[in-house]
Amino acid sequence: MEVYKAPSPSLTMKTPKKQWLEALSTYLQVLIFLFMGVFFSTLVFLLLFTSHWLVSALYLTWLYLDWDTPRQGGRRSEWVRNWTIWKQLRDYFPIKLVKTAELPPNRNYVMGSHPHGIMAVGAFCNFCTESNTVSQQFPGLRPVLVGLDGLFHLPVYRDYIMSTGLCSVSRQSLDFILSQPQRGQAVAIIIGGAQEALNTSPGQHHLVLWNRKGFVNLALQHGASLVPMYTFGENDIFEVKSFAEGSWQYLLQTTFKKFMGFAPCIFSGRGLFSANSWGLLPFAVPVTTVVGQPIHVPQCSNPTKEKIDHYHGLYVKALEQLFEEHKENYGVPASTHLTIT
Repeated sequence: MEVYKAPSPSLTMKTPKKQWLEALSTYLQVLIFLFMGVFFSTLVFLLLFTSHWLVSALYLTWLYLDWDTPRQGGRRSEWVRNWTIWKQLRDYFPIKLVKTAELPPNRNYVMGSHPHGIMAVGAFCNFCTESNTVSQQFPGLRPVLVGLDGLFHLPVYRDYIMSTGLCSVSRQSLDFILSQPQRGQAVAIIIGGAQEALNTSPGQHHLVLWNRKGFVNLALQHGASLVPMYTFGENDIFEVKSFAEGSWQYLLQTTFKKFMGFAPCIFSGRGLFSANSWGLLPFAVPVTTVVGQPIHVPQCSNPTKEKIDHYHGLYVKALEQLFEEHKENYGVPASTHLTIT
């Protein structure tokens, strides 16, 4: 089977200026990921108690009127998706997109993205930007990466992530996208979610999947083909502090996840100015998203548990096969096996 790879950055030696631009662009994305939502939420609140209160009042009015947009297809900007900064982010690791099969635009797709990692940088770069020419690799498809619904409650940050094409992972949002009259809708869901983020560490390939069957139910109800994807290197970009089950730190993480929808992780990378110092800049390791072959499913408005289990089993088997076929190509030892819980 022919494997199509997206154009990759030059393998020639990078100039100091190029290295600096890549590191700075990547560091900026980490800071945005960690702090932009909190910063603007605090700013909008505090401005209400100053002479500039009208700014916050107007924005909150806009937020109220625009509340359902993340669940109604979002508001993507092709200009934002083609920013040069995304190419710098791509080249820093580098990030690649590998296509192993055609996805005809006369069908809709539910694409499972694994693993979650800390930032899901592979899925974001490949499906929320055009840095790896996803629209050219899959002509006629409209890929939509979906994220935690709570992210779209954060002032300004919600508008930023929507401009990249990110939409809410709520059922209302998924139904809206897959119910569009135009075929070629491809929803990419990071199946493992917050629980899987707790399993992130270099060299680890541990997925939370056995009890995650809602995406299969969604695919059956809309007659959308299932597509497994695996991002090699996603778990290697940060060192993550793990806590033993039963410890107070682990209980705090799981409790936070239960009420807030995501789990706080303690992670670290390298320093911005020195590769040998501690910091928040990810390690520059190759990150490759491999898109597997579609699993065609029939449309069934009310699928039975047996049918859901059947197609879930086919999906898990296809994902395991995808991992086994490609792992050695992307730095995973042959003795390593995918762990699914």
